[in-house]
Amino acid sequence: MTPHTVLPIAPAALASLRTLDDAGRACLPYEDPEGGAPLRCCLRRSAPGERIALVAYAPLRRWAAETGADPGAYDEQGPVFIHAADCGGPAAAAGHPFAHSGALRTARRYDKAGHILGGRVLALGEDPDTDVERALAEAFADPLTALVHVRAAEFGCYLFEVRRG
Repeated sequence: MTPHTVLPIAPAALASLRTLDDAGRACLPYEDPEGGAPLRCCLRRSAPGERIALVAYAPLRRWAAETGADPGAYDEQGPVFIHAADCGGPAAAAGHPFAHSGALRTARRYDKAGHILGGRVLALGEDPDTDVERALAEAFADPLTALVHVRAAEFGCYLFEVRRG
């Protein structure tokens, strides 16, 4: 099994998203009445009453800025939920974020240039963490894979990034 690291949105990116998102729109925080929103800042679901925001995020663009890659047409942005204020990031937890039986996920692989190498749809079964782990091990078995984006298949929403090491 290849070692890899599950990453939330980086603190510096969160700080800028809480002002202006990757589509150039102002952040508009609100109180979550029901809870359950998948928060990409701390990789957990929101609780009722938490102040959150829905912002446009371009994960590959942000990664490319760090690495000097040029994803070209593969650069995309989409909606993500974040806390309206700094939450301190993820708590140490076992398992993979947002993995539960019956969920549909995609694991999209990118090379060091930021180009898509391939992807896989995951129908999470009775042991969803093992299903996700197996897909990540498969993705990183390809030496060309630099990172993997895990997304919700139903809406295509970015959930988290996984890198080697």
